Amino acid sequence: MTLAVAASVGLLPAGTAHAAPPTETTVSTARPFSEPGFAATCTWHRFGEGEEPPWWLLFADPLCVGYSKRDITVDNGGALRFLIAEPSRFAVTMLTCRYYQKDHWSVQSTAGATPWVAWDGQYWWDKTAEQAGARLANFRINGRTAGIGDVVAALRPSFPDLADALSDYGQAAGETGLTVSLPYDLRCALTG
Repeated sequence: MTLAVAASVGLLPAGTAHAAPPTETTVSTARPFSEPGFAATCTWHRFGEGEEPPWWLLFADPLCVGYSKRDITVDNGGALRFLIAEPSRFAVTMLTCRYYQKDHWSVQSTAGATPWVAWDGQYWWDKTAEQAGARLANFRINGRTAGIGDVVAALRPSFPDLADALSDYGQAAGETGLTVSLPYDLRCALTG
């Protein structure tokens, strides 16, 4: 499964990352989520609700960012602040060969209401190593958990072998994660 396919089936939030479609020579396999090899070298840049990153982060490699996206609300302007900040957040990722993002999402009608959807996310790519990963934890829809971990728990009594196979991709309620292969990127291969 490619990162683009993972995004299109809802395993990644829309706009998180885009990868070229696989070619006939590209073999992409899904594996359990793992931290990127460069994670230990990250200098984290953290941003609050609706805060835009500075333009100079466009040249950071690796680029490691943390975003708070818990105030995506209809009534207090949180959704508008989110929509205004998101293009610049996406833009700073365009040149980096190694990217790691951690964020916390909550979308609700009003502050304090049960979120329509909420999760804690980790998304990364390492084009030099031709890998990417995504993990959603605490994923909830209207307060109820949803993820591979929930499927594993439901399958365990009747289909333990299938539950064991899926558990590598999520064990806790609301958890889903995987690592996939990326296509070759000449620009990143030369800088890696």
